[in-house]
Amino acid sequence: MVDTVNSLAARLHEVLVEHLTKGPAVAGTRGLHDIVARATALGPDGTWLAAAGHSGLAGLACAHGQTDQAIHHLDAAVAAGYNDCVALHIALVRPLHHDPRFQALYRRMRITPADLDEFFWLHQEMQIMMRDAQQATVDNIGRLDTGVSLLPQAPMPTREPNTLGVLITRIDLAATQTALQQAALKAEFQRSSGNTSLSLIDDTWDYTRARHDAWYADDLEARRQQAAAARAFVERPGVGTMLIPCPPLGSITYPG
Repeated sequence: MVDTVNSLAARLHEVLVEHLTKGPAVAGTRGLHDIVARATALGPDGTWLAAAGHSGLAGLACAHGQTDQAIHHLDAAVAAGYNDCVALHIALVRPLHHDPRFQALYRRMRITPADLDEFFWLHQEMQIMMRDAQQATVDNIGRLDTGVSLLPQAPMPTREPNTLGVLITRIDLAATQTALQQAALKAEFQRSSGNTSLSLIDDTWDYTRARHDAWYADDLEARRQQAAAARAFVERPGVGTMLIPCPPLGSITYPG
């Protein structure tokens, strides 16, 4: 099958979900290296996907304390159009801030104010999704009903980005959403099937409480869906679309 930008973007999403659900120790780096190679073969249209692969490899290198590898891949990512300066202020990357090589590649990045707004929103949404997933786990403890609650997510921005680096972080968010929803659904199906089995063999099963739990869960999910819809990205009127240097290194507070 011949690669296209869309098919390779879908493959990148799959690779990122695998890393998030299985962990890099299990998933390894082969998938990201494969993305880089196949995106490079696409020519200019695939350059941003190569940047995505390199940025993913840089993140894994940072996690393993491999500074030289992290900077190597970040340098390649920036050369291919990566410009998510917000992501470069997460705790995992901050130890690199004092490295002159990192400072040099950071200074090469360019961004528009409009894209910077979306980068902040995308990363904020990742944090919200993780908090919502943790809270849903707590809320579902002890539920006796057999319903299955989803993990609502805000709609992905549909604006035309000024730089293709935005597309990389959109895929990062989509992968985070997918991984969290898969984990939530797995836990929900296990709880639901367990409750079904117990209700069939336990003569003292509390059906009244089960109905109440179902009602409460439905109401909670409706409120979460409303909150997710209300978080949809809205572009500021008149926000700048001219390329400018990224905010000074260290001046960005990562959303959280």
